Amino acid sequence: MQHPPTHLVVMGVAGSGKSTIAAALSQQLGWACAEADEFHPQSNISKMSRGIPLQDGDRWPWLQEIQGWMTAKAAAGKSTVLTCSALKQSYRQLLSEADGRVLFIHLDGGADLISQRMQGREGHFMPPTLLPSQLATLEPLTDGELAAGSLRLDISLPPEKIVAAVIAALKVQAEPAR
Repeated sequence: MQHPPTHLVVMGVAGSGKSTIAAALSQQLGWACAEADEFHPQSNISKMSRGIPLQDGDRWPWLQEIQGWMTAKAAAGKSTVLTCSALKQSYRQLLSEADGRVLFIHLDGGADLISQRMQGREGHFMPPTLLPSQLATLEPLTDGELAAGSLRLDISLPPEKIVAAVIAALKVQAEPAR
Protein backbone atom coordinates (compact mmCIF):
# COMPACT_ATOMS: atom_id res chain seq x y z
CA MET A 1 0.00 0.00 0.00
CA GLN A 2 1.38 3.38 -1.05
CA HIS A 3 1.29 6.14 1.57
CA PRO A 4 0.31 9.68 0.60
CA PRO A 5 3.15 12.22 0.43
CA THR A 6 4.21 13.46 3.86
CA HIS A 7 5.19 17.02 4.73
CA LEU A 8 7.39 17.43 7.81
CA VAL A 9 7.10 21.03 9.01
CA VAL A 10 10.06 21.71 11.30
CA MET A 11 8.69 24.50 13.49
CA GLY A 12 9.71 26.73 16.36
CA VAL A 13 10.89 30.22 17.13
CA ALA A 14 13.88 31.79 15.38
CA GLY A 15 17.13 30.23 16.53
CA SER A 16 15.63 26.87 17.52
CA GLY A 17 17.56 24.95 14.85
CA LYS A 18 14.90 24.51 12.18
CA SER A 19 17.29 24.84 9.23
CA THR A 20 19.84 22.42 10.67
CA ILE A 21 17.26 19.74 11.47
CA ALA A 22 15.31 20.17 8.21
CA ALA A 23 18.48 19.89 6.11
CA ALA A 24 19.52 16.72 7.95
CA LEU A 25 16.05 15.18 7.59
CA SER A 26 15.90 16.07 3.90
CA GLN A 27 19.30 14.53 3.30
CA GLN A 28 18.52 11.32 5.19
CA LEU A 29 15.07 10.88 3.70
CA GLY A 30 15.80 12.14 0.18
CA TRP A 31 12.81 14.50 0.37
CA ALA A 32 12.53 17.98 -1.15
CA CYS A 33 13.41 20.71 1.33
CA ALA A 34 12.41 24.37 1.53
CA GLU A 35 12.99 27.25 3.92
CA ALA A 36 9.81 29.17 4.71
CA ASP A 37 11.91 32.33 4.82
CA GLU A 38 12.29 31.98 1.03
CA PHE A 39 8.53 32.49 0.66
CA HIS A 40 8.45 35.83 2.53
CA PRO A 41 7.77 38.90 0.42
CA GLN A 42 10.40 41.63 0.66
CA SER A 43 8.01 43.73 2.79
CA ASN A 44 8.05 41.06 5.53
CA ILE A 45 11.84 40.72 5.41
CA SER A 46 12.23 44.50 5.62
CA LYS A 47 9.95 44.66 8.67
CA MET A 48 11.77 41.91 10.51
CA SER A 49 15.18 43.36 9.56
CA ARG A 50 14.10 46.60 11.25
CA GLY A 51 13.07 44.66 14.38
CA ILE A 52 9.32 45.00 13.71
CA PRO A 53 7.35 41.83 14.51
CA LEU A 54 5.06 40.49 11.79
CA GLN A 55 1.32 40.60 12.33
CA ASP A 56 -1.22 38.03 11.18
CA GLY A 57 -1.98 40.13 8.10
CA ASP A 58 1.69 39.83 7.10
CA ARG A 59 1.74 36.10 7.69
CA TRP A 60 -1.42 34.81 5.97
CA PRO A 61 -0.29 35.37 2.35
CA TRP A 62 3.12 33.89 3.24
CA LEU A 63 1.52 30.80 4.81
CA GLN A 64 -0.76 30.37 1.78
CA GLU A 65 2.32 30.38 -0.50
CA ILE A 66 3.92 27.68 1.65
CA GLN A 67 0.73 25.61 1.66
CA GLY A 68 0.58 25.92 -2.15
CA TRP A 69 4.17 24.69 -2.48
CA MET A 70 3.39 21.67 -0.28
CA THR A 71 0.26 20.85 -2.31
CA ALA A 72 2.17 21.12 -5.60
CA LYS A 73 4.83 18.74 -4.31
CA ALA A 74 2.14 16.31 -3.10
CA ALA A 75 0.47 16.44 -6.55
CA ALA A 76 3.82 15.33 -7.99
CA GLY A 77 3.95 12.49 -5.44
CA LYS A 78 6.79 14.11 -3.47
CA SER A 79 7.21 14.21 0.29
CA THR A 80 8.83 17.34 1.74
CA VAL A 81 10.66 18.80 4.69
CA LEU A 82 9.98 22.46 5.38
CA THR A 83 11.14 24.97 7.95
CA CYS A 84 8.40 27.27 9.20
CA SER A 85 7.95 28.97 12.55
CA ALA A 86 4.24 27.94 12.53
CA LEU A 87 3.87 29.75 15.85
CA LYS A 88 0.07 29.66 16.13
CA GLN A 89 -2.33 26.75 15.93
CA SER A 90 -4.33 28.67 13.31
CA TYR A 91 -1.20 28.89 11.11
CA ARG A 92 -0.63 25.16 11.50
CA GLN A 93 -4.28 24.53 10.62
CA LEU A 94 -3.83 26.40 7.32
CA LEU A 95 -0.64 24.47 6.54
CA SER A 96 -2.43 21.21 7.45
CA GLU A 97 -4.88 21.84 4.63
CA ALA A 98 -2.14 21.12 2.07
CA ASP A 99 -2.60 17.88 0.16
CA GLY A 100 -0.80 14.95 1.76
CA ARG A 101 -0.06 14.16 5.37
CA VAL A 102 1.24 17.18 7.31
CA LEU A 103 3.15 16.66 10.56
CA PHE A 104 4.81 19.26 12.75
CA ILE A 105 8.16 18.81 14.45
CA HIS A 106 8.30 21.46 17.19
CA LEU A 107 11.87 22.25 18.21
CA ASP A 108 11.42 23.55 21.72
CA GLY A 109 13.88 24.99 24.19
CA GLY A 110 14.55 27.65 26.75
CA ALA A 111 14.79 31.33 25.86
CA ASP A 112 18.38 31.57 27.13
CA LEU A 113 19.64 28.78 24.85
CA ILE A 114 17.75 30.15 21.84
CA SER A 115 18.98 33.68 22.47
CA GLN A 116 22.55 32.41 22.73
CA ARG A 117 22.17 30.62 19.40
CA MET A 118 20.72 33.72 17.76
CA GLN A 119 23.61 35.85 19.00
CA GLY A 120 26.07 33.46 17.37
CA ARG A 121 24.59 33.25 13.89
CA GLU A 122 25.46 35.51 11.02
CA GLY A 123 23.71 36.60 7.86
CA HIS A 124 20.10 36.17 9.04
CA PHE A 125 17.58 39.00 8.82
CA MET A 126 15.83 38.07 12.09
CA PRO A 127 17.42 40.04 14.93
CA PRO A 128 17.60 38.56 18.45
CA THR A 129 15.43 41.46 19.67
CA LEU A 130 12.41 39.74 18.06
CA LEU A 131 12.77 36.56 20.13
CA PRO A 132 10.51 37.79 22.97
CA SER A 133 7.69 38.54 20.51
CA GLN A 134 8.07 35.10 18.94
CA LEU A 135 8.00 33.39 22.33
CA ALA A 136 4.90 35.39 23.29
CA THR A 137 3.17 34.38 20.03
CA LEU A 138 4.11 30.68 20.20
CA GLU A 139 1.20 28.35 20.87
CA PRO A 140 2.50 24.86 21.73
CA LEU A 141 1.27 21.87 19.79
CA THR A 142 -2.20 20.87 20.93
CA ASP A 143 -3.06 17.43 22.30
CA GLY A 144 -4.85 16.80 19.00
CA GLU A 145 -1.77 17.70 16.96
CA LEU A 146 0.39 15.43 19.11
CA ALA A 147 -2.15 12.60 18.86
CA ALA A 148 -2.10 12.97 15.06
CA GLY A 149 1.65 12.27 15.00
CA SER A 150 3.31 15.64 15.42
CA LEU A 151 6.27 15.82 17.81
CA ARG A 152 7.80 18.19 20.34
CA LEU A 153 11.55 17.77 20.76
CA ASP A 154 14.09 19.38 23.08
CA ILE A 155 16.67 21.46 21.20
CA SER A 156 19.33 20.76 23.80
CA LEU A 157 19.71 17.31 22.23
CA PRO A 158 22.37 16.92 19.52
CA PRO A 159 20.93 17.35 16.00
CA GLU A 160 21.61 13.73 15.06
CA LYS A 161 19.54 12.54 18.04
CA ILE A 162 16.67 14.85 17.08
CA VAL A 163 16.73 13.57 13.49
CA ALA A 164 16.85 9.94 14.64
CA ALA A 165 13.92 10.56 17.01
CA VAL A 166 11.85 12.07 14.20
CA ILE A 167 12.52 9.21 11.82
CA ALA A 168 11.86 6.57 14.47
CA ALA A 169 8.68 8.18 15.81
CA LEU A 170 7.14 8.94 12.45
CA LYS A 171 8.06 5.63 10.87
CA VAL A 172 8.84 7.45 7.64
CA GLN A 173 10.97 5.98 4.90
CA ALA A 174 13.48 7.43 2.52
CA GLU A 175 12.46 8.01 -1.08
CA PRO A 176 13.73 5.28 -3.40
CA ALA A 177 16.90 6.25 -5.29
CA ARG A 178 16.26 7.13 -8.91
